[in-house]
Amino acid sequence: MIATISSLLGSDSLLIGTIVPFLFVLTVVVFIHEMGHYLVGRWCGIGVKAFSIGFGPELLGFTDGHGTRWKLSAVPLGGYVKFVGDMNSTSTPDASEIQSLTADEHRVAFHTQPVWKRAATVFAGPAFNFILTIAVFTALFATYGKFVADPVVADVRPGSPAAAAGFQPGDRFVTVDGAPVETFADVQRIVSDRAGDPIVFLLARGSGEVTLTATPESMEQTDALGNVVKVAVIGVVNTPESGRQRIVKFGPVGALFEAVEETGHIIVGTGQFLKRFAVGREDKCQLGGPIKIAKISGQAAKLGFEWLVQLVAMLSVGIGILNLLPIPPLDGGHLVFYGLEALKGRPVSDRAMEAVYRVGMFLVLGFMAFVFWNDLFGC
Repeated sequence: MIATISSLLGSDSLLIGTIVPFLFVLTVVVFIHEMGHYLVGRWCGIGVKAFSIGFGPELLGFTDGHGTRWKLSAVPLGGYVKFVGDMNSTSTPDASEIQSLTADEHRVAFHTQPVWKRAATVFAGPAFNFILTIAVFTALFATYGKFVADPVVADVRPGSPAAAAGFQPGDRFVTVDGAPVETFADVQRIVSDRAGDPIVFLLARGSGEVTLTATPESMEQTDALGNVVKVAVIGVVNTPESGRQRIVKFGPVGALFEAVEETGHIIVGTGQFLKRFAVGREDKCQLGGPIKIAKISGQAAKLGFEWLVQLVAMLSVGIGILNLLPIPPLDGGHLVFYGLEALKGRPVSDRAMEAVYRVGMFLVLGFMAFVFWNDLFGC
């Protein structure tokens, strides 16, 4: 009996070692996303019927003085804010409910608001995810600083794209694909998601400069959590001596600017990955669903709380980007409809909206099935 309890509650158990970190990461990201919708919606004078973490039956909750039901639901894989006049958690208008609203309720119903208020409320969810990522990185940079290394080549792997292009030890990266670089991490960031794409490198060599073109190749590497991932490399090595590897400390303002820049890099990199994935140029195993996130959450928790917080930041920005994809019922799909409404001066017809929503829902469910398949059988 004692052994059974230990296996359930020990730090290496499924419950404490994996499920609890996973629920922490997901709950924080979902709560911040939905809080963005809620706060901006309330600021715009929109009535809120429910704020839920999770889907399905309510486990516990309370109703506040504004009539909003705050609840924790049984399926902890998301959440929603339901505004007055909504049919469901995707803010689909409910014609029958709108007709039955009182005059006061009609005044605060979501779908009776000006288009800019609806757009601001919808956009606030992803925006808060980005703000969360910036806040986490700011705290981490201000507390721990940031590891940096000069963009200098210490060695070139034989037979690599860099060797074929003519890279030499001692070369210093000046620009990569036209973008100035200051650290070796800048080079890795630009190269890592460009497998198969020729890239132009401007290098300082001796007293002059040379321009070389190399095509990164995909290679399996082990990340800090012990997972095998595929990244694009050109085959150059940086060492502590050549790179003058060091920790750079930041004050609060400097940490904030560095965090904004880091978040921007992640957004751009994620966008590039999604574009390449859509045309079949990225490994499908790079995408995972709840099972993969739970596994990574457990791995991060074992390395320390700061690693778990970094995972919160990475997942938050990913959720923000995915929700901005122009696919109903995601936030980006709503924003497309609001943009069309603003241009036309009238809402998109219910018939057209319903048809697009059905296609969008099919795509979203298909994507969810795909990542679940990856989690269970694909990789």
